[in-house]
Amino acid sequence: MAAMERRADVVWTGDLKGSGRLRVGSGAFPEQTVTFDARTGAPDGKTSPEELIAAAHATCFSMAFSNTLATNGATPEQLDVTATCTLERLPSGLRITAMELAVRGRVGGIDDARFKELAQLAESKCPVSNALRGNVDITVRAELAPAGVQAAT
Repeated sequence: MAAMERRADVVWTGDLKGSGRLRVGSGAFPEQTVTFDARTGAPDGKTSPEELIAAAHATCFSMAFSNTLATNGATPEQLDVTATCTLERLPSGLRITAMELAVRGRVGGIDDARFKELAQLAESKCPVSNALRGNVDITVRAELAPAGVQAAT
C-alpha cells in the first residue's frame, strides 16, 4: 500500500485566547471552531486537539479490534468504543498524559477472557496507539456484552 496522507488546516486569529477555524481536507465534517478555553474548560460547542485525538483513537482502535477479532475466528457484531484523552496542567506546562480506551462488544464465538486478550493485542497494533505509545499512558477496558444485550456503553 502506498503511503497515505491526510490533511487538516487551521486559521488562528489572535493570541492564545483567540480562536481558530479547523477544516479537514476530506470535507467529512463541517468547519469547527477551536479555542483554548474549550481545551481547558467547558467545550461550549467547540472542539479541542484532545477531543480530535480521542476521536481518531476510538476510530482507529475500532478498526484494529474488529480486524483482530475476525482474524482470530471471532465474529464481531458490534463494538462500542469510547476514547478518553486526559490533558493535565503540569509544572512543565500542559501535557496529554493518558488515553483510556473502553470497549464493549457483541462478538460471537468468544469468551470474555479471550475478548480482553484480543483487545490488548488490537491496541498494540493500532496505528494511533503506536503514535502515542511511549509518551501517553494507554489503558484498555474491554467488556464482552452477554448474548442478546446491546453493546452500547
